[in-house]
Amino acid sequence: MKLTLSSGMILSMASSFMLSTRNCVVAFNNNAALVGLSKNRPFLQHHQLSTKSQRGGSILSFLSSTQKEMEEEVDPGVVEGTDLRVLKYPHPSLRAENAIITDEELASGEITKISKEMFLVMYAAQGVGLAAPQVGINKRLMVYNPSGDKKKWLDETTLVNPKIVEFSDAKDVETEGCLSFPGMNGDVERSKWIKVEAQSLKGKKIKKKFKGWEARIFQHEYDHLDGTVYIDRLSEEGRTEVQPVLDELVEVFGEGGEL
Repeated sequence: MKLTLSSGMILSMASSFMLSTRNCVVAFNNNAALVGLSKNRPFLQHHQLSTKSQRGGSILSFLSSTQKEMEEEVDPGVVEGTDLRVLKYPHPSLRAENAIITDEELASGEITKISKEMFLVMYAAQGVGLAAPQVGINKRLMVYNPSGDKKKWLDETTLVNPKIVEFSDAKDVETEGCLSFPGMNGDVERSKWIKVEAQSLKGKKIKKKFKGWEARIFQHEYDHLDGTVYIDRLSEEGRTEVQPVLDELVEVFGEGGEL
């Protein structure tokens, strides 16, 4: 998921996220706007900050360096430790049916190996989530890490055969992008919270409620498992804005693509 990490999404994790140093505190308030679902976009697009600092320059320096670090998109290409690659639109695997993973597959260790390699690709692409069809494996498997930081491996989540059993009526709109759609993003409406059932890599049943940032990541990746991609959820205006980039991707891919 090239979901552009945003202050709005971070605010979903905490209503007031505090960045503090010895002499400064920066409070990101609820008017901070979203940037999206991958780490290849600016960390803050629009924001309102309240500061208490004797070193205001250090705050600005931090924000500036963070934004610069996250501006460039990353196509990881060959990733050490795996043969998996991020597939670009309009590769047919992005629209293909994805098979239920069997207990035998889980017991064999095959899915565990795939999930580990998917994390390698995800981090190399500076993403926060990845679905199996994005790397050419048409099975119902997703991985994500809301922080996008491989050092925070305790935040990693792998879900096998996930399904959404309940959506909230409340919706919000945030800017999303996708690792399979380089060079573009757009506003997508999604439920604020969802209830999910899935299996772990050991086959254990999982029931969880996700909200905010994590709910958005899950819904984005879950769409991939149903052959849906984020551009399908753009408004007519949003689709028009990205159409030139889509046309370029189709031209580069050549014959055999699935639009």
